[in-house]
Amino acid sequence: MRGTKPILLVEDDRVDAMTVRRAMKDLQIASAVEHRENGEEAMGYLQDARQPRPCIILLDLNMPRMNGLEFLAVVKKDPELCRIPVVVLTTSREERDKIESFQLSVAGYMVKPVDYQQFVEVVRTLDLYWTASELPNGEPLHVPTCIQSLVS
Repeated sequence: MRGTKPILLVEDDRVDAMTVRRAMKDLQIASAVEHRENGEEAMGYLQDARQPRPCIILLDLNMPRMNGLEFLAVVKKDPELCRIPVVVLTTSREERDKIESFQLSVAGYMVKPVDYQQFVEVVRTLDLYWTASELPNGEPLHVPTCIQSLVS
């Protein structure tokens, strides 16, 4: 997750948002975190051409106004946004939430641990994976509008 592009954190719980920032600081992850409290605010950020595209979106599911699954459905229909990797970071252990998230092409689904040290390990795992992953550098992927057929 290290780099010049920000991380978009979509999370309505301020304590959880602070915990993500704290874990990133403890792990010396220098990427800027753009925090939005619900899907509507996150869409506003993503649709603002003045804002840099995030390298990854960390997404809570249970939020007011536009929840995580509604947000995913909109993002994954958009040919400009659908390539941004999204990892669900939520308290929900519901099988239905997991299934719907993966049907909407999330890159991963992680349940937020209550224990801070376990939370740090989740963030460390995300960082190790995204630091090691080779992502296209602005090159368009030849994927038919991502998952449009799944969400139509």
